[in-house]
Amino acid sequence: MQTPVTVVILAAGLGTRMKSRRAKVLHRVGGKPLVEHVIETALQLAPPERIFVVVGHQAEEVRRAVATPGIGFIHQSEQNGTGHAVMICREALAGLGGYLLILYGDSPLLRVETLTRLIDFEVSRDAENQTAGTLLTAHMHDPTGYGRVVRNARGHVADIVEQKAATPGQLAIREANMGIYCYRAEIFWRHIGKLRPNPASGEYYLTDMPAILDRAGFPVDALQIDDAREALGINSRVELAEVDALLRDRKRRELMLSGVTIEKPETVTIDAGVRIGMDTIVEPFAQILGKTTIGENCRIGAAAIVSDSELADGVEIGPFTVVHTSHLESGAHAGPFARLRMENHVAAGAHIGNFVELKKTRLGPGAKAMHLAYLGDSQIGAQVNIGAGTITCNYDGFHKHPTAIGDGSFIGSNSTLVAPIEIGVGAYVAAGSVITEPVPPDALALGRARQVLKPEWAKKRRAPKSSRA
Repeated sequence: MQTPVTVVILAAGLGTRMKSRRAKVLHRVGGKPLVEHVIETALQLAPPERIFVVVGHQAEEVRRAVATPGIGFIHQSEQNGTGHAVMICREALAGLGGYLLILYGDSPLLRVETLTRLIDFEVSRDAENQTAGTLLTAHMHDPTGYGRVVRNARGHVADIVEQKAATPGQLAIREANMGIYCYRAEIFWRHIGKLRPNPASGEYYLTDMPAILDRAGFPVDALQIDDAREALGINSRVELAEVDALLRDRKRRELMLSGVTIEKPETVTIDAGVRIGMDTIVEPFAQILGKTTIGENCRIGAAAIVSDSELADGVEIGPFTVVHTSHLESGAHAGPFARLRMENHVAAGAHIGNFVELKKTRLGPGAKAMHLAYLGDSQIGAQVNIGAGTITCNYDGFHKHPTAIGDGSFIGSNSTLVAPIEIGVGAYVAAGSVITEPVPPDALALGRARQVLKPEWAKKRRAPKSSRA
């Protein structure tokens, strides 16, 4: 934005009503910590160097949860209320001009569009020299639990009265404070020192600022939003689940409107950071998580789980398949009932079938492992065929060892490849072999015991003991 905006995100509280030993803003919705959602929104309004997170409980854990470099942190050693959390920022931020936007780290539903409206509204009123700040409000049928917005005769905000301190007349007010503020920074910092601790709690309340500014001759206005849920904060596990559902519904709608087919969308879980291309189909009960990107014309099968992976165009993931931190090139196929554990690269046109597990394996173009195989720490060339029951023995009890299989090789069913091992280009491994030494290109390797036949052995074994004598 051209308007200079500084964003302060309040994230210091533990959140006792969450019944958790973890700081509230570290709880996850939509696949990310609460505070990370708010920061991502703030980054569309201000550069990182003008975004500051007030931390307190588990401050180091909150810092680590913030992935964006350049974000500033201000430590609130004692949690003495929302007003105190902002007061301690004055020394660091008072020199920054423009506008001050105050957000909460547990409000992940706020849209950039809404906050842009708030800032633009305050900028326009400031240009007319009418207000020193604007807060978000909503008219609610039942505003229980919210502070009531008391307006003066000019229509400005004269006060915000918390529920427990409100008179019967004030409780009848339906305009509720959403707790999101945009102030002219210079005026705000000049007057925040007038905050006084609440007589009942001893805490400093940010909701006292409109009355302080109004008395000083700097009126505060309000901008109403249509849906109060957008500013919903989280205070319990129940609210956490409700907000998670709202975020995921928002994400599914966004994807469907961009050309993705989601079958039975109410059953599908998609994290906020996921990207999916046009004409991809997502079947019921699928989960697409983390920073996964999926190209166009893909299919994600029923109950499949894809996390932190990259799928190119035309990839098909069969039902009940798990894909984690892997890259599948165009036209690759995995599943059903396959598991790509971590750090796999599946080249174009390669096929991974049912009950095949990969770990740190590169499968070349057109290669196939269609049934019941384990391939770990392996480099598998183009057009290789891996027979059912094949395993790479990559662990000796102390270290992991690699397996290399050259282009065009054929690995027979129930082969055991004891790593470190190299199978040459075009080589064949006979079914049932245990391979412990390198196989040259175009060779046939057999590593199994010679078959022995004992005629009539089974018939004699079945005979009664008396007749055997």
